[in-house]
Order: sequence, then structure tokens, then C-alpha cells
Amino acid sequence: MKKNVPVLGLTMGDPAGIGPEICLRALRSQAVRAICVPVLFGDALVLKRVEQGSNRLGRIRRISLAEWETFGAVTEPLVVDCAAIDAATVQPGRVSAACGRAGYSYIERAIVAALAGKIDGVVTAPIHKESLNLSGVKFPGHTEIFTALTQAKRSCMMLYSDKLTVSMATTHIGYHEVPQKLSVERVLNVIELTAQAMRQILGREPHLGVCGLNPHAGEHGLFGNGEEETMVVPAVTRAQQNGLRVTGPLVPDAAFTTNVRKKFDAIVTLYHDQGHIPFKMLAFDTGVNITLGLPIIRTSVDHGTAFDIAWQGKADATSLFSAIKVAVGLAQGRKKK
Repeated sequence: MKKNVPVLGLTMGDPAGIGPEICLRALRSQAVRAICVPVLFGDALVLKRVEQGSNRLGRIRRISLAEWETFGAVTEPLVVDCAAIDAATVQPGRVSAACGRAGYSYIERAIVAALAGKIDGVVTAPIHKESLNLSGVKFPGHTEIFTALTQAKRSCMMLYSDKLTVSMATTHIGYHEVPQKLSVERVLNVIELTAQAMRQILGREPHLGVCGLNPHAGEHGLFGNGEEETMVVPAVTRAQQNGLRVTGPLVPDAAFTTNVRKKFDAIVTLYHDQGHIPFKMLAFDTGVNITLGLPIIRTSVDHGTAFDIAWQGKADATSLFSAIKVAVGLAQGRKKK
């Protein structure tokens, strides 16, 4: 373990998914240990069951929540046992209210630790939205959970990779809700948050594109209700007046073609699938989900719980390793300020 590396909190995700397996791989990885000290918030007995069924991923020091509360400097990989679920009842690959509640508990504990400065950032394994909802937790996803629990004034989701980077003005809502959730201020906020993040990642001023909402970016009012003219154009203009390099509205069906997307360091999209579909086509295994605008660092895998292969030793941990690497870079950038 190198000295002066960030301490990162990993959350185990839904116990019935692939989160426990890929997190254990991260804890055991020499590549991960070389750049950070990982602390996994999860359930020790769930991990024990997964170890027995997925290539015996190794023994890691495990401490209770009570021990964690008084724990000093973290110098080795740890599992903080949140004891949030009866491990014997977990059925791999099954939707469960108990698993949804446990996944939320791990997130809560990691956020508290990050806000208190005990860890330098949080990297999340996937949760299952249906399980989360069944448990009575009504947040639709990680982005909304982190925004609420950190009391962030503004936030957005960004998917980052070396092939394409996109951020979203809206995320987990139905299509019919998107126009009413958009405004000049919301689009401008996402442009500004994206520019700030890319400036930190790239070390230079980024060039951003902003998609229109409607086919052909509205075709000058022919399609839609003038969302481009009333929300996107004013936001882009204000961003330009504030000194940002930004272009838009881009025609959505052409924005992600090779020649167009390579003109931009990141593209602001207006709804979930507008950004997620092209991103996952290009960077499904290596992409990183980053929540922008938080007082803490939060990155994540860009995939789901993969219930069909849970606990079988088949899960690919590449996206988690990428998320850890990006979190390390963001944490080191904050320490330099």
C-alpha cells in the first residue's frame, strides 16, 4: 500500500446482485491497493457466502459499525459490517425488499463517513430500483439519494469514458415528465457542472455540446413546443456569456455520430436515454457514472445488478475498477487545492 493515497468507501450494492462479488475483487486487487485504501460498506456474512461460491476471493479484515465509529486512520482494506440483512435469506438474482433496504443502508453509512471526512470519496456498486422501491425507499436511484442525503443545492448525472462523456438534465422520470422538468436554469446548471467536472478531469477548458429535445432540435419550432427556443438556446447563450465553450442545440440523432461527438469533450443531454443509449453502445464495460455538484466525491459503475449472473463468479469488474480510478483522480485533485 502506497502512502498518502485516498481512502475510498465502496458500497456493496444490492446483496442479491453482482455487487458483493465485484467489490471483493476490488478489495483483493493489487492495482486498486496501489492507488487507494478501499473500505467496503456491506454485510460480512453475505460476502462470506459469495466467497464460497465465486472462486474464494480472499479474506479481508472485517469490523463492526461500532468499531468503525471509533476507528482511527485506515491503512488497509476493510469491510465495515453494516449487518443490514440476514445473509441466509438472500437469494441471488431475486428482487427483495430486504435487499433494497440493505443496499440503501450501505449508501447511508458511506455518505455519513464521507461528509465527516473519514473517507475521501464513495464508489457505489449497483442497486436494484425495484427492490429499493419495495423496501419503502422512494428515491429512484443513486443520484437522487446522494443529492438528498448530502443536501446538494444542484446536481446531475454524468457518464464518463475516454470514448464519450454525457451528462443528463433529467434522469429517472417518464418521458412525458421531461419537458416540465426542464428550464433555462436547469439546463444552465448542468452545463456549468459538466464544464467544472471536465475542467478538473482534463486540466483545461472543455468544449461542450448541448442536445435539443425534439427531432431535428425542433426544426425551428416545427416539432415540439419550442423547448429549444425557450430553454436550450437561452441556457447556451448565458453559458457562453459566462465564458464557457458550449455549442447547441445539437440535433440529437446526429450528435453522437463519430465526426460530431469528437468535436466535444462532453455532451449535455436532456433525458436519461438520450445520453445512456449512445454511451452504453460505446463504453458499457469501461464507463463511469459520476454525480456532479455534491459536497463529496461519488462515482459508480455504469451497469446494473446483473441478477442473471449474480454470485456465479462471472461478473466483469472493469467498470468498478474504472470508477475507483476516476474517484482517486478526483480526490487527489481536491487535495491539491
